[in-house]
Amino acid sequence: MKLIAENLHIISKTTKEAILARDSVYIENLIKKMAERKPDWIDLNIGPARANFSGTMKWLMEILNDITDIPVSFDTTNTEEIREGLILAKKPSACLINSTSADIERLEKTAALAAESGTNIIALTMNSDIGIPKECDARLELAMEIQSFMENTGICNEKLYFDPLVLPVGVDQSQAGECLNTLRMLKESFEPAVHSTIGLSNVSNGCPAELRPLINRVFLVMAAGCGLDSAIVDIFDSELCRVIKAVESQTPEKASDEAFIDLYDIMKNFGEIEDLVYNAADAEQTAIFKTAEILLNKKVYTNSYLTV
Repeated sequence: MKLIAENLHIISKTTKEAILARDSVYIENLIKKMAERKPDWIDLNIGPARANFSGTMKWLMEILNDITDIPVSFDTTNTEEIREGLILAKKPSACLINSTSADIERLEKTAALAAESGTNIIALTMNSDIGIPKECDARLELAMEIQSFMENTGICNEKLYFDPLVLPVGVDQSQAGECLNTLRMLKESFEPAVHSTIGLSNVSNGCPAELRPLINRVFLVMAAGCGLDSAIVDIFDSELCRVIKAVESQTPEKASDEAFIDLYDIMKNFGEIEDLVYNAADAEQTAIFKTAEILLNKKVYTNSYLTV
């Protein structure tokens, strides 16, 4: 599992203010902390980068290049900002453009940048007419449209990272399962294979703060079992990073890891959640099972689902 560190983003009020003030000390410290965790990419989320944010990507890249060689995920809808970032990238072909949708104008702009620099692209299975489809089949259709366009532009499948767009479990429980099914279909539907990614924190968005880490960890393990290749994550969640390594290496470090590994195997082998092996007397293992039930829409989500 490749990890994209999400921790530099303008959704954070503190980070947004630091960018606007060109507070290089704050940004340096944040990038150093992310780099210490050794993610596969560092996501630079600067939003649309208009008005006072103009020139932000160039400024961030100048700081980042003095600190680390970790490739960048250029996270903005502003193609000029991405272009400025790619010019400064030490290895553009290892970076990500985050992201395109199936809308033709956006496809054309991102494809042109990717073809020019050899960069990878994150592609969202949505468009402005439909939004995010409710069903996995419709998401796969959009992925196929995007892949066909990219192929005609000379961009090969190995450069594509499809994001099936997981929605908050507290808003629509059915959508976690649809996302998992889309991941399976993406893995099976393209030759040569494409890659996949998700914005992990979206699945727990709106849930109580104390539940979010558990929901994120359980969903990441389930998604990994369905073939997920990478994820945009909170790289400072040490337990999340530890769990996914334990699961993928099949080497448990503590009792709860056994339940996570069994959950991964169940998803990989199209098994049933009722077959999960866990110790019901262990609160942590029981919480994993209950969370998996919620994510698969087997039980109704409430903020108190762990105590029911």
